[in-house]
Amino acid sequence: MDYRRLTLFAGHYGSGKTNIALNYALWLKEHAKPLSEAAPGESPGVTVADLDIVNPYFRTQDSQAWLKSCGIDLIVSQYAGTNLDAPAMPKETYGLLADRTTYGVLDIGGDDRGALALGRYTEEIMEEGNYEMLLVVNAARPLTRTASACLEVAAEIEQACRLPFTGIVNNTNLGPETSAEEVLSSMAYAQELSRLTKLPIKMTCVRRDLYPELEGKIADLFPIDLQKLYYMLN
Repeated sequence: MDYRRLTLFAGHYGSGKTNIALNYALWLKEHAKPLSEAAPGESPGVTVADLDIVNPYFRTQDSQAWLKSCGIDLIVSQYAGTNLDAPAMPKETYGLLADRTTYGVLDIGGDDRGALALGRYTEEIMEEGNYEMLLVVNAARPLTRTASACLEVAAEIEQACRLPFTGIVNNTNLGPETSAEEVLSSMAYAQELSRLTKLPIKMTCVRRDLYPELEGKIADLFPIDLQKLYYMLN
């Protein structure tokens, strides 16, 4: 799989972008080439930046201990995990954009309202020109069941953040209830969206235990582990 220094995941609420961002960060940690001089066998520096100031129910902060154990840094708002509705972005994000020796995985807020927060970083991201802006889609979600409906969401996000999408991530799922057949049947949806947007399908995500059943049947299949929601944590 090809990759860039910065990878941004955006999409509708419930598309699963946060879970994918965490899994993708681990993939970079294990497979990406270091961006700076490193000792033989040393893994690259990877940082996850949580720019989702809208959704309090599935937060990268809830996986902070797991990220740390994997050697992955986390940038998150000081208000994460509180009841404050304050769109304050962590100042460390500018440092991540400036430090071109570290891979950055950015989790963008759902829809246009959440994507507005990304707009303040657009100029720096486009100036470097080493990024992927990936549209995460889930055909099982009520408001994005059709490719045309998802196209509207994508246009709103692009307009809000002024950063064009470069690819699609098909993450159609029903959580733990997802079957291999449901993932297979979602490919027509993803391909239609790809045709409408003229964007490539970067990957199709699948729960790790389903990966062996689908391997070889879907191109660019990406196995993921489901992270826990905040109310499932002990």
